[in-house]
Formats: sequence, C-alpha cells, structure tokens
Amino acid sequence: MGFASRLTKSAVGGMITGDICCLYRNSGTIAPQVVIAGERKPVVRKEVLETAQKVLLVTMVFIVLTIGYLSWQAFHPPDDTTALGLPSPVPTDTLVPTGEPPPKVGIVAGHYGFDSGAVCPDGLQEVEINLAIAERVVTLLKRKGYQVELLGEFDDAIVGYQADAFVSLHSDSCDIAGVSGFKVARVTNSAVPEAEDRLVECLWNEYEKWTGLARHEDSITPAMRQYHALRKIAPHTPGAIIEMGFMLDDRDTLLYEQEKVARGIASGVICFLEGGSGE
Repeated sequence: MGFASRLTKSAVGGMITGDICCLYRNSGTIAPQVVIAGERKPVVRKEVLETAQKVLLVTMVFIVLTIGYLSWQAFHPPDDTTALGLPSPVPTDTLVPTGEPPPKVGIVAGHYGFDSGAVCPDGLQEVEINLAIAERVVTLLKRKGYQVELLGEFDDAIVGYQADAFVSLHSDSCDIAGVSGFKVARVTNSAVPEAEDRLVECLWNEYEKWTGLARHEDSITPAMRQYHALRKIAPHTPGAIIEMGFMLDDRDTLLYEQEKVARGIASGVICFLEGGSGE
C-alpha cells in the first residue's frame, strides 16, 4: 500500500476515534468541534452559557415585578369618590396642619334611631335614604380631614352641640305626584344669622350644581324653620336642614345617584367652612 493510501486510511481512522480534527466556523465565530461516532457536535463556550443565564435571570425578574404590580393594582382599586369622573369641588387631600384642631361637623340622618319618616306605597322608607346619604357625606368630609359625627334624629348629643357646622338630612314625602326639587332652611330666630345664611346659600348652590335638581323654595314649611335639632344645638353653632328631594318624582336621584347627592351636601359644607359665599 502506498504512502497516499496509508495517509487516507489514517485520516478516516482519526475521524472514527473521535479526535478533534478541525475548527468549525459559524457566523464568524470559531468554535471547536468533536467528532463522535461519525457526528460532529460543537462544544458550547462557557461565555455563551453565562450570557444565557443572565438573560434568563433578567427575564424572571421582569416577570416577578410585573406580577407584583398587577397584584397591587388588584388590591388597591381607584377611590370610589372619583368613580363618577366628574370635576369635583371636594378636595381629596387633607387639611394643612395649623396647630389647631380641624373643623368639627355634625351630620344628622333624619329620623334615624327614632322612626321611619315618610313611607311610600311600595314600602320605601325615608330613613333608609337619609341614612345611606348621610354616611356618604360623613365619609367625604372625613377624607377632607374634618372631624365629623353621624347623629340620629333625637341623639342626646344634639343638645348643646358645638361644632363649626351642623346639617340635618331629610327627604320629602311620596304623596305628591309631579313635584320635584329640594329646599334648605335655617332656624327662624338664629343667634348667628349671617353665618347660617351663608351655610344655607352654600348648600343651595352646591347641591343644585351636583344633582341638577331645582330649588323648591315655595314648599319650605314653618316646621323646617323651627326644626327641633336647630333649636337644641348650641346657639353659636351654624346649622341648617335640607330636604334632598321628593321620594316620588326624585326617587331615581335619591336611590341611584346617592354619590352625587352626598357630594352636593359635602361640597356645600366645605364651601361654608372654607369661607365661600355660595355664589
């Protein structure tokens, strides 16, 4: 056998034994190859493995952060006071500390703890409406940073009650069809008429703005102007009573738009406490 033949057989034998016989070029990168049982397999560089591990780590961190953020949003829904998407005169920030206690407000849920108030033929009770809206008003004013108390109709605390504002919430009867609107009044013989007139005016304007209901001033009764709670509170506590609407024609507003109703009242109180004239 000649030298050339032996050389060829030696080369073939070398491939079969699995010796490293050549360099493999792929996209300009040179990597060693191993020939095993007639197959060529590239040897993966250490740098490539490290790079892949880093990419995997970064990807996992991104996924964990994304899941964490989505979970946080799920347990922290938007504040329900902004759910209406309306421009709100009710600030969501708290009062700036001044060294003095924040203003105090008393909110009466008409008839609460005493009786049902007016009752509609289908069983709807006035006290149910008054209490639901009063609770919303209290929440809104507390978010503003005020001291707020929810009071019942004949709450013992009303006697001599001292506060920066006092408002009692009521609803008109179901007896009269075709009548819609609201009304606000203060006690006739007020010890602080200027302050109470301003509170009443703020409530008129803000409530009308928020609810779209018309003023029904012609139906203000002597009973409203001599409302027992307004005669029992401390003389220098500005107070007012509001009839929020008629339980027949204004039923949809009183039952299904309670957020707007509450905002109208809360905005009226804030208007007064922050020195607004209600104009």
